[in-house]
Amino acid sequence: MASIFGFRSRDPARDRQTDISRLDRLAKLLDQIAAEVEAEKNGLENRYRTKATNAAFLVEAMENGAASSSRSSEISELTKSILNYERRIAALSRQNELMKELRHSLAAIFDENEPHGTAAKADVAKPAGTGTD
Repeated sequence: MASIFGFRSRDPARDRQTDISRLDRLAKLLDQIAAEVEAEKNGLENRYRTKATNAAFLVEAMENGAASSSRSSEISELTKSILNYERRIAALSRQNELMKELRHSLAAIFDENEPHGTAAKADVAKPAGTGTD
C-alpha cells in the first residue's frame, strides 16, 4: 500500500498471517510444556501410590507383629518420600494451571486482534495436536 508521503505499509493480510504464525508457534510451545508437566505429574502420582501402599502395608505388618519394629526407619523414609511427592505434585498442578491460563490468554490476545468470523482465529485458540496442525 502506498501513501501520499511515500511511506509503504505492509498488506494487512500479510501482517495477519505473520501474527497467526507467531501465535501458533507460541501455542504449540505452551502445549508441549503442558504435556511435559502432565507426563511428569502422572509418573509421580503412580510412584506416590506405590510408596503410600508400601507404607500402609508395612505399618499394618508392624501393628500385627508380622514385621519387626526395627523397620520404623523404613516407614520414616517412606513418609519423607510421600511428602516430597505431594509437594512436587502440587507444584506441577500449579504449573499446569499456569499453562492453561497462558493458553487462554493467548487465545484472548488473538481474539482482540482479529475480526470476528476469521477462520484462522480457531487454529490458534485450539491446543496443538487437536487436528489443526
